[in-house]
This record gives sequence, C-alpha cells and structure tokens, in this order.
Amino acid sequence: MTQPPHAPLLFATRAGTLYIGEQPVTALAERLGTPFYAYDSRLIELRIKELRDVLPSQVQIHYAVKANPFPPLLSYMAGRVDGCDVASAGELEKALEAGFSPETISFAGPGKRDAELMAALQANITINVESAGELERLARLGEMLGIRPRVALRINPDFELKGSGMRMGGGAKPFGIDAEQAPAIIREINALDIDFQGLHIFTGSQSLSMEAIIQAQSGALNLARMLLEGAGLPLRKINIGGGLGIPYFPGENRLNIKPMGDQLHHLLETHRGWLGDAHLVLELGRFLVGEAGVYVTRIVDRKVSRGETFLITDGGMHHHLALSGNLGQVIRKNYPVYLAHRVGKPAEEIVNIHGPLCTPLDVLGHKVALPRAEIGDLIAVTQSGAYGLTASPVHFLGHPLPSEVLIDGGHE
Repeated sequence: MTQPPHAPLLFATRAGTLYIGEQPVTALAERLGTPFYAYDSRLIELRIKELRDVLPSQVQIHYAVKANPFPPLLSYMAGRVDGCDVASAGELEKALEAGFSPETISFAGPGKRDAELMAALQANITINVESAGELERLARLGEMLGIRPRVALRINPDFELKGSGMRMGGGAKPFGIDAEQAPAIIREINALDIDFQGLHIFTGSQSLSMEAIIQAQSGALNLARMLLEGAGLPLRKINIGGGLGIPYFPGENRLNIKPMGDQLHHLLETHRGWLGDAHLVLELGRFLVGEAGVYVTRIVDRKVSRGETFLITDGGMHHHLALSGNLGQVIRKNYPVYLAHRVGKPAEEIVNIHGPLCTPLDVLGHKVALPRAEIGDLIAVTQSGAYGLTASPVHFLGHPLPSEVLIDGGHE
C-alpha cells in the first residue's frame, strides 16, 4: 500500500517517533496540549546558510514577516538576516519589538491607511509606494509631520514569474505601479522632498522552477536599469523579490539554488556600471521557514462511513487553512502527513483525515496511506512553518487557538 513520495522528511526520527530539534513530538504534545505548531530553528539556520554560501555579498536576505510573524521566531530571524519586509502597521510593531533595525525594514502593501503611513514615517523605515496617489499622500503626511519619507517604488513589471504558485506581477494587478507609468512618477520624485531608496520588483512566489526564477531576476534588473539609469536619483537597493518555493506535494522537488547564485554573480558584473554599490535584496518567507514547521493534532474519533475510514482530529482548517486546500490551491492536494509515533512504518490503511469543524472543507488529508491509527494518536503535518496559523480563520466556530513553540538548539 504505497503512494507517490512527498518531499524528504527533514526532521529526525527515533524508534519511529518524530523529533523537533531534540524533543519528541509526543513529549511536546503532553506539555503543550494539542493542536500545536513547532518550529525547528536548526532548519531555518540551514536555509540561511544555504543562501549565504551561494549569494554574492552584495545580495541581502530579507525576511517576509507575513510568512510567519510568531514573535520568538521573529526575534531569532532578526539576528540572522539582513532585514525584513512588513505588510501592516501591526507587523511593523512586531518587527521592531523583535529587534530589527528601522533602516532594514521595508513596508509593502497596496492599501496602506494614513495611520499606517504615519507609523512608518515615525519609525523611519522604507515605504514601498504602490501608486501615484500613495506617493502624494505620503509626501503630504511627511510634510505635516516634519519627516522626510524614505521611499522605494514598487513596480508592477510587464512580465511575470512563470510557474509560480501566486503571481504578484505582470498584467493588471493591484500591486505596484505599472512599469509603463513609472518613468513619469520617477521624474516627479526629484521635485518632492523624499529620501529615495530604490525599487521593489516582486513578480511571484512559490516557484519550483529555477529557470523561471533566474529569468525573472534578470528581467527585474533589466527593468530597473531602464527606469533608473540616467534618472539622477540616488540608488541604495533594488528588491528583486523572492519566488523560491518549497515542495509540498508528491512529485515536487527541492530547489537547487546554486544556479541562482551563479546567475546573480553574473548579473551584478553585467550591471555594475549603473548599479554601483547598491544592494540587491532577496525577500524570502516560505523558503526560510516553511520546511521548519510542523502542525500536530490529536485523533479524537475514528469512524467508518460507507466503507471509508475517517480520522477526526482536534485541529483543522481554522488553524491551518492552506492544509485544507483553501489558500490558493485550484485542485486540493495532500500535504505530507505522518502518524507521529510510527514514522517510516508500512502503511496499513487508506484514511480520510478531517478536523472538528462543521464544514466539509475541513480536510487535513484525503485518501492518505498510513499505519493503523487509533484514537489518541498524533497526526503531524510537515511543511507547515509558513502561512499557517496567522493565515487561517482562527475565530471560525469559536475553537481555542493552538500553541506555538520555537525549538532553538533543542530547547524552547
């Protein structure tokens, strides 16, 4: 009884039990209760090192806070990456509390309220402006507060990241300033009292095609050159987005990022004449933390309905919306699902795993091959470190929130 293999399991197992760092999932469940999320700092550190080993020194790594804003995880990231990107005043507050320096924080999002712009101005962070109207509002608010805004222009390019799970650029989009409209706005910037930082060109996310990622990065730098060369503006950074995906489903493979590093070395040499010492920024969320997280839930019932076995758990889509397939999937596919104390044991049955919610959408696994599972056993879902709890409808039906824990060096 087999199924196509998922992404390789990156967590240790001992006698069939899944470990997060040096702690068995079973012990964590006893202490924290279920459901819970656990994040392994060791895997985050490995992802950062993997990038540092191939990237030119002129390329900075920024963390996209939206991927996972758990405060202990943010504090861990603040000492290891070069900066972060936030998408709200709430995320900005968390980033500052975590220890990120204001000069390393950028703020993107198409609908920034005046109160958020003022909070960003007062914190002296870089604001990625998404429209001509937002630039005008920001300049006006800066004048009112007596603060010179730090501004980068977010550009909606005329190309997209092919094969990405979520396309953020190309075509008509609510994000950024269309590339063809940007020259007029860049000319206006010289007349405004702002501190120009550079550009933000984000084309998409969750791509497992290195060829497409390299092509998008090359396109981003060519577009930046067309817009900025000879514009007479200072240039400090160009955020070329991220796009690096992680495997979730059968048949998907982890990215080999060395070709990207080689290409970035080449691009920097090619563009050095106009780029100078300006930094390139890779803005990554899922790639840094997605593989480091596990969602754990306990089986509370086992039942058979018209010949099919159902395992009912105490956690579900209200805690992990993406797991249910309701966060961007067109056709629902199963995340990697394990019986936490029998990892690696032969599958004995095909089961459907559902959460406690009164909706047929609350699916954790459909026709999953597992060892025999009983009431009280733990279900562990890997690849759960990004877009988990805070991307989920946690108030739906009034269930309690799960715990979260960062395992750092084997300790919480």
